[in-house]
Amino acid sequence: MILYFSATGNCKYVAQQIALAVNDDAVSILDTAASDASAVTGIISPAYAWGIPSIVENYLKCNKISKKNNYLFFAATYGTSPGQSHYFANKTLKNTSGIEFDAYYSVKMPDTWTPVFNLSDKNKVAAINADAEPEIKTILAMIRERRRGNYMAHRLPAIARIVYRPYYHHMRQTKKFIVRDTCTGCGLCALKCPIQAIEIRKNRPVWIKDRCVMCLGCLHRCPEFAIQYGSCTQKHGQYRNPHVSV
Repeated sequence: MILYFSATGNCKYVAQQIALAVNDDAVSILDTAASDASAVTGIISPAYAWGIPSIVENYLKCNKISKKNNYLFFAATYGTSPGQSHYFANKTLKNTSGIEFDAYYSVKMPDTWTPVFNLSDKNKVAAINADAEPEIKTILAMIRERRRGNYMAHRLPAIARIVYRPYYHHMRQTKKFIVRDTCTGCGLCALKCPIQAIEIRKNRPVWIKDRCVMCLGCLHRCPEFAIQYGSCTQKHGQYRNPHVSV
């Protein structure tokens, strides 16, 4: 089982490509209630604040994983750097399951943290996705060969670990979300929120938790682009991976 967390489709696409190549199943971390964690052969996660999303960390904390066929890998999608995501994933895995990942990979894809990164240029975004294809093919070959080691490109030095938790904790504040008048109250944001941080009240989304995963899935999937986060996201656009549905 290739386990992934994906709000905009990048990790889902990578997980599906790997699963197809190694004859395995790609399963969302949100659909694992009836799954056997011991069957996990790989984890695909976006890099958040140079670490891992809270939902991925919590899964690793709460589930005992063993090495099926004696091989377990971690792969991160990233925009500028996977940071130290491999370190935090491996540390949590080791603390809970007493094992470590055998290999680490990374794929550069459009960075969906639009409070900072601009995805409004569709040609530029398409070019980034096109450049990701050979990277994915290289990873597929290494996984088939059961390579061991750290093959992450553009990772940051260990000192970056001290930034992750305070920065991510700050990023996760839901008070910065804004709902514009174009909202139709469709409820998609509440339905898709991975930790049920949103409720629809009087036909408008309301964040009922002080902090969320901060995947920005609500922003990127909103049919009317009515959900914003801070002052820059409206001009920076929305994004969903063109190869999968989310």
